[in-house]
Amino acid sequence: MAGYFIDFAIASALIVVLTALMGNISNTIGERLFGQKREKHVEASRRIQQGWKVVGGKK
Repeated sequence: MAGYFIDFAIASALIVVLTALMGNISNTIGERLFGQKREKHVEASRRIQQGWKVVGGKK
């Protein structure tokens, strides 16, 4: 019976770890295959926000 619980704990831990890392792994593979960096989106956001009023705290 103890062996069952050990197997269950190991399987549960592997499922949790793989689920947590799946997004990072697929993102890395996608960037390497397609080569698009996020800089493109950051530049587009800066262009769109150009001329907006600064709202909020001090900089």
